[in-house]
Amino acid sequence: MTAIALYPPATLPQRFDLGRLMVHATLIAYAVLALFPIALILINSVKSRAAIFDDPLALPTMESLTFVGFQKVLASTNFLLYFGNSLTVTLVALLCIVLFGAMAAWALSEYSFMGNRVLTLFLALGIMIPIRLGTVSILEMMVRLDLVNTLSALILVYTAQGLPLAVMILSEFMRQVPAELKDAARCDGVGEMRIFFQVILPLIRPAIATVAVFTMIPAWNDLWFPLILAPSERTKTVTLGVQQFIGQYVTDWNSVLAALSLAVIPMLILYAVFSRQLIRGLTAGAVK
Repeated sequence: MTAIALYPPATLPQRFDLGRLMVHATLIAYAVLALFPIALILINSVKSRAAIFDDPLALPTMESLTFVGFQKVLASTNFLLYFGNSLTVTLVALLCIVLFGAMAAWALSEYSFMGNRVLTLFLALGIMIPIRLGTVSILEMMVRLDLVNTLSALILVYTAQGLPLAVMILSEFMRQVPAELKDAARCDGVGEMRIFFQVILPLIRPAIATVAVFTMIPAWNDLWFPLILAPSERTKTVTLGVQQFIGQYVTDWNSVLAALSLAVIPMLILYAVFSRQLIRGLTAGAVK
């Protein structure tokens, strides 16, 4: 009789390893592609102007190493003020988005009331329709409220911009919270507010981190609304402040790259802080 093979063919593990290798190679290539512009900015920010144009991909040498761009940015401009404005606007808007978005998501996912579906559809339209289409109406509203050239105008706009996506993400996570936990808390006499803050929010931290990353980066990098709603010197953000180094005929590339390097550091730090929770939020529900 012919012996029956008890082991799978040797080619199957090889194919499996080849597949994993291709996946990892693709992810590494995408990571390099995504990080390349940031690395290019950081490298050229400490090089002389001549070295930047001679070989922008080369690392700085002892001859080309210079910090003149950082000196100009910190000494001749109000960069620290711009930086503080951007940080204030981004963090306050992020806090409002997470708090109000979580409350709205809790109401939509936990309670049944008239207009629930209509309100959900309305929020979905907020994701599909860009907020910049209403720039003229927003500007008119801010003029009537006397909020032009204030940080409050930017905070309100960024909060409205990030709320629809936050509600959609957080509501899906809240629906996955076991009903037994909430019922047990109610049986113990715990109020709805305490259930929301002490039971629900700790369980959806990955979703909150996901919302934080997806909302803070557009707010920090935005140039459109700061240029229209807050262009004064005392309310300029980082992205708007960098524009003063870009001229019609001459651009101070050392200062531009130095300012961009200082501006990108907070986002890298915040992303590193939220990275673990972000990955958990993106992969939640993928594996049962």
